[in-house]
This record gives sequence, structure tokens and C-alpha cells, in this order.
Amino acid sequence: METILIVDDEKNYPPVLGAILEEEGYETLTANSGPEALEILKNADVDLVLTDMKMPGMDGIELMERVKRLDPDLPVIMMTAYGTVEKAVEAMEKGAFSYILKPFDNERMILYVKKACSLYRIIKENRRLKSDMAHRYGFGNLIGKSKTMRRVFEMIEKVSPTTATILIEGESGTGKELVARAIHYNSPRREDPFIAVNCSALAESLLESELFGHEKGAFTGAASMKKGRFELADTGTLFLDEIGELSQNLQVKLLRVLQEKTFERVGGTRPIPVDIRLIVATNKRLKEEVAEGRFREDLFFRLNVIPIGIPPLRERREDISLLVDHFIKKYARERRIEPPLTGIDPEVGRLFYEYSWPGNVRELENVIERAMILCPTGTIRVADLPIEFRSSMDQMDVMDAIPADARLEETLDLVERKMLERALKRCDNIQSSAADLLGIGKSVMSKKVKKHGL
Repeated sequence: METILIVDDEKNYPPVLGAILEEEGYETLTANSGPEALEILKNADVDLVLTDMKMPGMDGIELMERVKRLDPDLPVIMMTAYGTVEKAVEAMEKGAFSYILKPFDNERMILYVKKACSLYRIIKENRRLKSDMAHRYGFGNLIGKSKTMRRVFEMIEKVSPTTATILIEGESGTGKELVARAIHYNSPRREDPFIAVNCSALAESLLESELFGHEKGAFTGAASMKKGRFELADTGTLFLDEIGELSQNLQVKLLRVLQEKTFERVGGTRPIPVDIRLIVATNKRLKEEVAEGRFREDLFFRLNVIPIGIPPLRERREDISLLVDHFIKKYARERRIEPPLTGIDPEVGRLFYEYSWPGNVRELENVIERAMILCPTGTIRVADLPIEFRSSMDQMDVMDAIPADARLEETLDLVERKMLERALKRCDNIQSSAADLLGIGKSVMSKKVKKHGL
């Protein structure tokens, strides 16, 4: 229900207008002066200001100017008599949504109110979406306490305020797009578009049109002009994922755009200027691609202004428990899963820590999401994990890591020490938690810690 603030120095007018608008389903607030209206605006969530033009002290135009300082998007409709139409036009030029003449037709007045409230509803929804996106891709959604991830966070903080081109390298599933979005939503361009393109998802001919757009009749099926992603990302950020998959032809065209800050649509001849912040990502090592002749060296140097490497999950195992907690909370909130999930079984935690995670964070998220759907209790158990996941764990042979001439007692002591160190690290050196993780008593844990001098 939208709230409308009615302002008029004639004391009988606001109640009458309020009754009409309340019949239409609006909530109304009333004021008899500009200062009184401003006090209400400081304490109430208002969707429209309906104010008289001519009032003693602070008139309608001055009130509108003060309203716009509080919220530039809040619509203001002026009510005015025939003799002050010129003033009403002046108000429109200064930002009023519209004006209505007194005495006015109720239906016309309600139509204006509906239009203004509808517009402001869209504006508020856009604000909410942008706020959600900023929260989603802020640092709070990048999970990790490991040294490697802390370095990534530091790089994001340093590069976000700049316009420098960023090259993000990392295996599939490590979160390269998440990092790209975090850079955008922490940059001065956060209010402008973030446009993402997966360069490996389309054939070369389609990708060229997707990136640069095309003119009508440029090729069979081009029935109308189409803007490309470069054009749509103007003033914002363009993210090209899997940049290593670009053909040599498109590499040349991308290099030209970076050099000249202009491009041409497919089938066009007019240079179109563009202002973008470019972020690219790849799961390949571009230096090796350059050495093999598959990627242009000059383009590589253009893209490699600020490289950011995203570590695979197996190289930051201390982050696994944080990620598990994050995904459990995420899907519990999104799916409202019953019964409420409280966590994972210690044996599952051990398996997660030992697993190599070839699919990285994306694989971990998928495993958690699936387990939460299938889990019949409040704790994820080994039986709730995907069969292929458990099968791959069964195939891991610990003997492959032990030398053939290893001594039994020395090897057992070494394995015990390593398991204790790992458990303590995962549990932030809390011995009781580490004991639970290992399935041993607290007193046994204490003795073993002393035995190994940990």
C-alpha cells in the first residue's frame, strides 16, 4: 500500500483529498505547511507528495526543492489554481512529476496519482535489486580465511576504484565471475551495467554478433538492428569469461576496441565510441597459449594489466568448513528445507577435507545442495552424499602415498601427527572440537597432543 502526503494550507482540503485517495486503497498523511510536511518526511516512508502551489511561508516549489534533496526520485504533484499555471510549468521544469488544476476532476487526479506511484514503485524496486546485488557481490559473499583468499580480497579492494583491465585466472568452478562482480559492485561504476559473456558458449559467427551487435540485413536472419554486449555495457563493466576460447579473428577485433575505444557493428561502417571497464577470465594459462601461438601476444599484454589468480579449493582446504556453513545457510533460507539442517556429520567433514574437489567451489555447492534435498535428518551424513562422490572417495588408495620401504611405527606416528595437526587446524586449535572430529575422547586427544609436542 503506497503512502501519499497531502500538503495544503487550507485545513479542509487535505482530509477531503485523503478520503478520496483512501477509497482507492492508498494510505494518506496530511500537513498544512511546508515545514510540517518536511518533518513528516523525516519519519515516514512516503511514495508521493501532493502539494498545493501557493502556501504562506514555504510555497510548493520551495517544498519540492527541499523534498528532492531528501530523495531526488520521490514524485511531487503540484495542485494549482488557473492563475498560477506558469508557476506550475516552472515546477515541472524543476522536477515536479505533474500538476493538476483546482478545482480538479477526481478521476483525472487519481490517474495522475496512480502513474506517479507506479513510477516510484519501479524506482524503489530497482534500488532494492541494486542493493541486493551490491550485498551479494560484496566482500561478504566471497568466503575464505586462507592466506590465498585474503590476498584475493586485498587485490579486489585495491583494483575496484580503478578502471584498469583485470585478468582473472583460475580453474573452472573457483568463482572467477563472483570476483569480477565483486570488483564491479565495489567500483564507481556500480550503478551502471555489468554485462557478462561466456566466450566458449557460442560459435565464432554468433559470438561476433553477440559482442559487437549487427546492422539490419548484415546476414541472413538479421531482420533488425541489434546492439551488442559492448554497446550494452557502455559506462559499466564488460566481463568476458573464458577469453582463451576467442578465435584469432575475434582477438584482433577485441584488440582494436581496446586500442581505439570504438567498434563497428557487424555489417556496419560507423565507428561507435564505447566507455567500458573490461574484466576477462580464463581457466587456461594465457602465457602458455601465447607460447603455443594460440593467443595473440599483443592482446595478452593489453589484458594482463592486473592479474588475479583464484586458487583451487584443494589449495585452501581451511576454507571448506566456512563454505559448507555458507551454502547450508543459503539453501536453508532459499528452500526453507524441513527439518532445519544444523550441519554435517564429522565423517562428512573429514571426507570433504580429504577430497580433491576437481570441480572446486561449484562442485562443493552442488554436493551440499543435493545433500540438503535428500537429507532426512538435521545433519548431512555420508549416506546423503552423491553416489559418484562416495565412489571417488572409495577409490582413493592411501597406500599410493606411502613409500614401499616405510617403517610401520614411524609411518603410523607420522599419520597420527598429520591427522592431529589437520584436525586442530580445522577446529581453530580447540582440542575438544578436534577430538569430536577424529572420534576420540578429550583425554586421549590431550595425551596425543602432548606426545607429538603440538
